Amino acid sequence: MKGTRAGLRYAKAVLAHAKEQHTLEEVNQDMESIFKTIQGSSELQYMLQSPVIKLADKKAALTEIFSGMNVTTEGLIGILVENNRINLLGAIAEKYSELYDALRGEQAAIVTTAVPLTGELEKKVLLKVQELTGKKAVLENKIDPTIIGGFVLRVGDLQYNASVANQLNNLKRDLLNNSFVA
Repeated sequence: MKGTRAGLRYAKAVLAHAKEQHTLEEVNQDMESIFKTIQGSSELQYMLQSPVIKLADKKAALTEIFSGMNVTTEGLIGILVENNRINLLGAIAEKYSELYDALRGEQAAIVTTAVPLTGELEKKVLLKVQELTGKKAVLENKIDPTIIGGFVLRVGDLQYNASVANQLNNLKRDLLNNSFVA
């Protein structure tokens, strides 16, 4: 995502302010809502990035869309508009949630499977992630039928690909490489 360095700086500042105000959880809920809303709307993404749309119009739209947010979140939107950095809102929301999870000793783990995980399998994956990283994890299950079977586990910067599609690709590559050797 563009602007992640600046987004991280703003997210750290918002986290520090929310910590002082004892509103960490409320602001995190706002940030998760903002991130999901922005990710789910190409029109909103366009509006935030567009240099043609006036800042006052952007602020009015965001205030309407995200009405009822915490005072800290509303203040962030105001500061971003003032500094002409409103295009960073999605990156800030994403980074805030990551920092919040790290503060609580948790991390996000994304497991991609061809079919939804069962409750029992989800527990096993969470235990394995905790064993590997030493931290609790919040698991998100993404469904991607193109992996055929198996799973792809992503925790932070680490990725483990045990999908059937990946194994088939590796086999194909090995066969192609070995066929030219003989």
